[in-house]
Amino acid sequence: MDFFTPIVDDPRAWGAIAAANALSDIYAMGATPLFALNLVGWPRDRVPLEMLGEVLHGATTVAQRASCLILGGHSIDAVEPTFGMAVIGEVHPERMLTNAGARAGDALVLTKPLGTGILATALKLDALIETGMADAVRSMTTLNDGAARAALRADVRAATDITGFGLLGHLGQMLEASKVAAEVTLGAIPILPHARNLASRGVIPGGTQRNLDAADRVDWASDIGLADRYLCVDAQTSGGLLLSVPPENETLLLAALREERTPAAAVIGHVVAGKPGHIKVSSK
Repeated sequence: MDFFTPIVDDPRAWGAIAAANALSDIYAMGATPLFALNLVGWPRDRVPLEMLGEVLHGATTVAQRASCLILGGHSIDAVEPTFGMAVIGEVHPERMLTNAGARAGDALVLTKPLGTGILATALKLDALIETGMADAVRSMTTLNDGAARAALRADVRAATDITGFGLLGHLGQMLEASKVAAEVTLGAIPILPHARNLASRGVIPGGTQRNLDAADRVDWASDIGLADRYLCVDAQTSGGLLLSVPPENETLLLAALREERTPAAAVIGHVVAGKPGHIKVSSK
């Protein structure tokens, strides 16, 4: 279950993003979505119900792409618009992906670029026009179904989706659950257009700032500046999957991701032996 207030101005795009975001938890476990319930908070005296119709239309479009039935839901009167979904899916117990199976030597592969949190904050602050969000919206409305299929084909050992705790936060959770560490290369991480420039100007969401403050298990190379550190922990909405794949299956996974046309298919680092949850970030 996931829901949030608008992060873009277009109501259909917001609905589509929210649906893809809610479905992502299902795909991160290698599962198939079955049905969903809409969750709505709406200030009906201030925002027309016709706009809610647009939000639901966007969500329905994405759910149809996922072959996921929307069976109903619930709405309440609220101070500000809120929308999301509760989603139920299924997976065979022996094919379930978790975040606890990474092993030293595995490659770490990311399937979407980072920066959605920074870009959405820039839009709210009028530091970015709506057209500047186009790449981010395409990424956020892309389902992680293809990434999940590729992960299962390549027998990945661990997976997680990248959302509110940012790349390094969710990677840290995977490493701690797997009792291993990791080395990540900043230059290999895909970044959305405009995100680095905005981060360098201090356009940072509160969640991203909190993520950086909490990144006490990250060893940063001395030449990595503050803007790039923010990008590595940027709180994402409908982010990609982070996959830990055995080295012998890395080529297979990358080929499968390209076949599925995921927004990114980037080897950003490797799992190593070390203190559980510890991450070393180098610039190159």
